[in-house]
Amino acid sequence: MHSTIILSHPACLEHRPGPHHPESPERLKIVLNALRSPEFASLEWRDAPLGTIEQVQLIHDPEFVDDVAEMAPSHGYVPLDGGDTVMSPGSWEAVMRCVGAACAGVDAVMNGDARNAFCATRPCGHHAEPSRAMGFCIFNQAAIAAAYALETFRLERVAVVDFDVHHGNGTQAAFFNHPELFYASSHQSPLYPGTGAASETGVDYNIVNVPLPRGCDSALFRTRIESGMLPAIREFDPQLIIISAGFDAHRLDPLAGLNLEDSDFEWITTELVRIADTACEGRIVSILEGGYSLEALAAGTTVHVRALMGTVAD
Repeated sequence: MHSTIILSHPACLEHRPGPHHPESPERLKIVLNALRSPEFASLEWRDAPLGTIEQVQLIHDPEFVDDVAEMAPSHGYVPLDGGDTVMSPGSWEAVMRCVGAACAGVDAVMNGDARNAFCATRPCGHHAEPSRAMGFCIFNQAAIAAAYALETFRLERVAVVDFDVHHGNGTQAAFFNHPELFYASSHQSPLYPGTGAASETGVDYNIVNVPLPRGCDSALFRTRIESGMLPAIREFDPQLIIISAGFDAHRLDPLAGLNLEDSDFEWITTELVRIADTACEGRIVSILEGGYSLEALAAGTTVHVRALMGTVAD
């Protein structure tokens, strides 16, 4: 069995939402460069397959999926939500590779081919709701991966854990009425998209939100995660953990106001690995979400994957 595999595809660089857009191809380039360093020489890399319409429709309404497919341009740009979420000629394949990577990661860890997987793909997905794209996100690959695991492997409990600085309103909306799907999010509040209050708990307390104030530092972050999130994940006892791995809670990120350090991403990843080791034979599929400081994104990805591999430095 491989410890950790990386799923990616060059097509994910061809989603080009326009000049000066924060969700640029440079984000993925710097992640891939970081993971090509000698430290990660033992990782196995796999091309992300194309996802299928059937996989996408596990979460997204068929009419919405059809509309996105029809709107995909052959040239120029098409805005999906007023300008934040933009499709270019390469966007359709990019987002379908995102879906394919997430589902292939589930296959790999559920079939015992890998202990865990990291999907180095873009665009991000956690803001995409069942019937609309928003917040740079077209399809919600983390939510799709969770639903795919339920259907394909007949699981009864799948958790998505999200430490992106923005609340994953799309994942919450998809999971809210499904007690077999658990969503836990830490995020700055108030901040876009305005959801994620602690009082939003789902149909069976299957939603756990941990709002963090602007300026939140490492100590407060860890205290809130230890008290408000980790016990709830343990109690849910997931058979698979999906991570929405955003690195925009870093102190260098230009789009938010938290003050986390590289070590905080390593710490929370290690805590999730420990839960997975106990609950589900280590099975984790991690999916890249936000992060708009290239320096912080490269560093965050490095420590995150290091923790997935179980090679955390002392």
